[in-house]
Amino acid sequence: MNTHTKSPKELTLERKLLADLEPGAPPAILARLLVEDEEVQMMQDYANSVSIVRLGYNDHGPVHMRQVARNAVKMMHLLRDAQIMGSLESERVGTFDDSISAVLLASFLHDLGMAVGRQDHELLSATLATPIIGRLLEGAYPEDIRKRVVIKSLALEGIVGHMANRRIHSIEAGVILLADGCDMEKGRARIPIALNTEPKIGDIHKYSANSIERVSIRKGAVKPICIEVDMSAEVGFFQIEEVLLPKVNSSPVKPFVELYAGVTGETKKQYL
Repeated sequence: MNTHTKSPKELTLERKLLADLEPGAPPAILARLLVEDEEVQMMQDYANSVSIVRLGYNDHGPVHMRQVARNAVKMMHLLRDAQIMGSLESERVGTFDDSISAVLLASFLHDLGMAVGRQDHELLSATLATPIIGRLLEGAYPEDIRKRVVIKSLALEGIVGHMANRRIHSIEAGVILLADGCDMEKGRARIPIALNTEPKIGDIHKYSANSIERVSIRKGAVKPICIEVDMSAEVGFFQIEEVLLPKVNSSPVKPFVELYAGVTGETKKQYL
């Protein structure tokens, strides 16, 4: 039994995520296992505590990971609607549902390594996530060890590749890069700004994130995915150009993305 009391934001994101998945299908089963798993929840909570309290970084906990999952699932559906297949489908080793399962696992587990520290946290996340992935996949794919192997491998690529400092090759891992980069709205920086009042190196990340009012992900006018960012001040361009854009540029999904950003009420700059 899970003893953690979830925040209203966590519960809202879970409801929206589950509503985006076909009831009874393996991704929906896996998503339910992820949101109900006590070990996953406790690890997310502790990673967030270390990230915010000890290190002074933005949210890297349960809310962030649920938002990344929603972003990733939305992008995968936009690609499918444009007849862009995931790597599992194009390589004929899995289905669209299998790709969704992989991005769900990567989304929920990609920042577990923040519980240890920031440096190489993506590798630490993969280490911490591996036994959890194996355990949860047995619940969603109990009779198909081949699919469990394929999905676990793809999820781990998404985890180790989410910092844009390692070459990735799959569409699914590329989606994780974008989904992670798109979680930049000001709520992620609210607690670190309140807790840390002394100026320090890296504050630009918090203050630029705090200027991001809204990130929308929708069907593009020309390309399958349109990412549009509204900000309250020009400091938000740092978040676009130093955080999001490098991830887009490193992603195999870049050819399918339109990116716009600007101060609310002003003409937006088109990056892609």
